[in-house]
Amino acid sequence: MMNYDETLHYLYNALPAFHKIGVAAYKEGLDNTLALDTRFNHPHRAYQTIHIAGTNGKGSISHTLAAIFQSAGYKTGLYTSPHLVDFRERIRVNGEMIDKEYVVDYVARNKEFFEQLHPSFFELTMMMAFCYFESQKVDIALIEVGLGGRLDSTNVITPELAIISNISFDHTQFLGDTLEKIAGEKAGIIKPHIPVVIGEAGTPEVRAVFLKKADQEKAPIFFAEEEQPLLSATKSSTGWVYTTKEYQQMEGELGGLAQKKNTVTVLSALKVLKEKGFKLPDTAIYKGFREVTSLTGLMGRWQIVRTHPKVICDTGHNSGGIQYVAEQLQQETYRTLRIVIGMVNDKDITAVLQLLPTSAIYYFTKAAIPRALDEHLLREQAIPFGLQGHDFHSVKEAVTTALQDCNPDDLLFIGGSNFIIAEALPLFQ
Repeated sequence: MMNYDETLHYLYNALPAFHKIGVAAYKEGLDNTLALDTRFNHPHRAYQTIHIAGTNGKGSISHTLAAIFQSAGYKTGLYTSPHLVDFRERIRVNGEMIDKEYVVDYVARNKEFFEQLHPSFFELTMMMAFCYFESQKVDIALIEVGLGGRLDSTNVITPELAIISNISFDHTQFLGDTLEKIAGEKAGIIKPHIPVVIGEAGTPEVRAVFLKKADQEKAPIFFAEEEQPLLSATKSSTGWVYTTKEYQQMEGELGGLAQKKNTVTVLSALKVLKEKGFKLPDTAIYKGFREVTSLTGLMGRWQIVRTHPKVICDTGHNSGGIQYVAEQLQQETYRTLRIVIGMVNDKDITAVLQLLPTSAIYYFTKAAIPRALDEHLLREQAIPFGLQGHDFHSVKEAVTTALQDCNPDDLLFIGGSNFIIAEALPLFQ
């Protein structure tokens, strides 16, 4: 029987993994998922679920809601992707990562079946999560969509609530080249009579897509930004202090600018969940917002990993996410801004580069995955946007050099891709 490391190697190398190779791993349709679901006897029906889709923010929203449910005494499953440092981050119960033994045993028991079916890495790990949650007898599981919605493997669940955080351009080769087409794919998680919360519709055209789908499914629909549950947000030394209609003052641990929008979405979702009969006392809501990272293990959301010099990691990786990063960098004080950046080769790179500050010194690099964009190419593409710097063959080399160049009052930002953060974080632990 394989040990844990051998099992992981098998998962990554025997199955097409989108996070590593991109397009070639994408399997359209739910055939494999339905076959897996039948084989394991629909494990997700053993507990309640909440389904979270959207271009940006779904990780923060999923983790915050998980922290609140945990704090309210629910045994809470959390399935997210991709992971940053450890594969097991994807599958958690009450913040604890899945047992290594379970991963090994699950693959060993079902390897023969997997080899006949040829599921993708995502399909298999998602079903592993569903089975693990059933074995752990969770009360509720927060399920984050992998890509899109309509044809995403996670769309086999019938949740208590669907949440769509926002729509911006990402994965356009699968989801479409207009915001309306992308919204149409995300709207695929709207199910008959199941309420849906839309965090940020953005445009009237996108709003119309959601309204039409909700009408077809007779699903109650709520637009968080129209409900305005958040009265004000003030920066604190650690994150945010929110004033809300329902909970007065509340501390938010997650510090990025995007968290204001995410908080509006979470507050709207909580209102619907309470109306559905979930017992979520105010104390649990305060604690979930205040302690989300320690309760759930969330990393890489405007995460300050060092103070002198200040080093910040953020997983924003498309124009929607980088827009917030660029805004937030303007609000920081520093002597020199240094940016370690790398991207994957299937993103709209120019949309991101045009948002980045021209005053920074850049350290262009690439993650150790086949999907990574070559660091020389990235540097060359950045020149027309006035972004100057050198390229480095590895994330470690780029981060190490940037730190050596830093004065104590400089700011070093690391980002551009989940995979850059995944390689950078262990350098600070």
